[in-house]
Amino acid sequence: MKKYLMVMCLAGVMGSVMVRGAPEPPISMNPYRGAIVVDANTGEALFEDNADRAGFPASMLKLMDLFIVLDGVKRGSVRLDDMVRVTPEVAAIGGSQVYLDPRESFSVEDMLYALIIQSANDAALALALHVGGTREGFVRMMNDKARELGLSPITQFQSPHGLPPAAGQRADITTPRDFAKLCVALLKEHPDALKYTSATFRVFRPEPRLFEMRTHNHLLTSVPGCDGLKTGYFTAAGYSIAATVQRDGARVIAVVMGSVDRKTRDAKATELLAIGMQKASRPAPQPVVKPAPPPPAPAVVDAVEDDPLQGEDLPDATAEDAAPPAPEKARGGWWKNVGLVLLGAFLATVVGMVVQRRLLLGR
Repeated sequence: MKKYLMVMCLAGVMGSVMVRGAPEPPISMNPYRGAIVVDANTGEALFEDNADRAGFPASMLKLMDLFIVLDGVKRGSVRLDDMVRVTPEVAAIGGSQVYLDPRESFSVEDMLYALIIQSANDAALALALHVGGTREGFVRMMNDKARELGLSPITQFQSPHGLPPAAGQRADITTPRDFAKLCVALLKEHPDALKYTSATFRVFRPEPRLFEMRTHNHLLTSVPGCDGLKTGYFTAAGYSIAATVQRDGARVIAVVMGSVDRKTRDAKATELLAIGMQKASRPAPQPVVKPAPPPPAPAVVDAVEDDPLQGEDLPDATAEDAAPPAPEKARGGWWKNVGLVLLGAFLATVVGMVVQRRLLLGR
């Protein structure tokens, strides 16, 4: 029954955005359409409210783009210093962008910062073409990754950017629970993703016309320990966010989807992160091991830190150096020896004189 309801919910949501001729009806709710908080260390849900309700991730899905590109970097099929070509299709995209021009090219790393900080749709499509060959090829990689991560059949990606679908196209769809699983896996497999998601400002194009990027994630500067992840919005989708906080060895991830406005979304995400931090697991404190007492100092003086021989083999000590110090001689021993020599000489003189006298008397 639950599976049937999920499929019907999915069909209803997707059907509402099949045709773009008329404005799509908003699916946002107050305070949100669905939300979840998970322990990033264990994957355990610490709070959930309609966590399996389908919704539109909008630009939040660019975290999947980041996941796939970093997978390629880890495998060696993509390099961060690879130059990404800009096509006319990329330059023509709308929404949030860095205004790429077909005459330009930027490194994969620059494009990743634009993808996350500026939420640039043109950077998303440029990376998709660079890594997947075609837009469709990259979207296929996104859905393959979703199945690899064990996300539910509800989660279906249709674009690399999350914009509202064009006429005859379907919208990107996921659930708070599925997207939280994606975020947990991203941080476990690619902790360096935080380098991009924690950045709040970066110059993308210094010249000929300066372009500075500023994050859409206001929690980065208002919630202690927040270092990611990504926001999302378009009119029908409402406001969504995947946010993470790390403090005191604990990390939690909150996903809020389909809020009626940005302030409500951010307030609920902040509240749920605080709830999660109270319940999150923390590593057990390690016992303090007292260091062993240092060995007695050697007789030979150690080399000083700046000595060029430091760390090299030093000459062996001589036998004399190694012998224990001789005991100190008795005080005054030298003059006693001299006195004995003089006394012997005196006695010899006296004996000689006595012998000589007796010889003279005997004549």
